[in-house]
Amino acid sequence: MGRMRENPRYNVISMRVSDAEREQLEYLVRRSHKSVSDLMREAMISLTVQGNHQEMRQAA
Repeated sequence: MGRMRENPRYNVISMRVSDAEREQLEYLVRRSHKSVSDLMREAMISLTVQGNHQEMRQAA
């Protein structure tokens, strides 16, 4: 059986992508040696940080 994780992830999200988008994703997976899930998590964090910076600029 698989190892127990400290913070297991139970939620699954799927999305549809074009052939070109899938090729880009596969290229990033090969280049970064990361999983698609890890890349998507990093993208989500990056977009969140960018959004926070924009909100701070607008508030100033």
